[in-house]
Amino acid sequence: MAALNRLVLWNIDHTLVDVGRVTREAYAEAFRHTTGRPLVRLAPTPGRTESEIIFETLAFNDIVTTDDHLPAFMPALARAFEARRADLKAHGRVLPGAREAVAALSRVSGTVQSVLTGSIQAGAVLKLTELGLAGGLDLEVGGYENGVYSKAALLELARSRAGEKYRTRFTESSTVYIADSPRDVQAAHIAGSPIIAVATGSATEAELRSAGAEVVLPTLADTDAVLRSVASLAHG
Repeated sequence: MAALNRLVLWNIDHTLVDVGRVTREAYAEAFRHTTGRPLVRLAPTPGRTESEIIFETLAFNDIVTTDDHLPAFMPALARAFEARRADLKAHGRVLPGAREAVAALSRVSGTVQSVLTGSIQAGAVLKLTELGLAGGLDLEVGGYENGVYSKAALLELARSRAGEKYRTRFTESSTVYIADSPRDVQAAHIAGSPIIAVATGSATEAELRSAGAEVVLPTLADTDAVLRSVASLAHG
């Protein structure tokens, strides 16, 4: 068995899957449970952590935030996603090439795959499990929004967790992030790692290049291109 020397971290929403309808419904339920009011406007989500989305959503809906809102909102959001487990299968979808790319990388010796997401862990694991992507990913070592962390800090946390579990050191240059927004590009670079940006979210290829992504792909549909890009960027 080859030594483990490469860590691939996947963003989830709009990179691997599209579960936008379920996400909005879950947020609406959690918002109503937390504030007693209906959700009128959900904050933009691309590249953001759950805490950022929650605080901005509260502000957009004229809620004066207190220290109690975040610790109440996050478990309510987890319960709302759990209640929509069947909806994730019915209304969510795996984006083109995502399943094939994860499977192909799982066969590349020396490679560990996990996730780096702004989602809370319970919601993230549900999305991947219900849509059949969890098998190729080590979800124990991922970076999730379980507090108020930036994505850059979560990337470093995931790298540290993976190193501890596999008893090796995944450096900045041996870690590659695959995501879909300019904010993800910024987070990767703050954490010192390269990024493969895919134009499957709201950002165009031009916007992702302008943000400084080392590689930009239109989608994940070309599995060979994904493999080549990972090999060229993540140096063991």
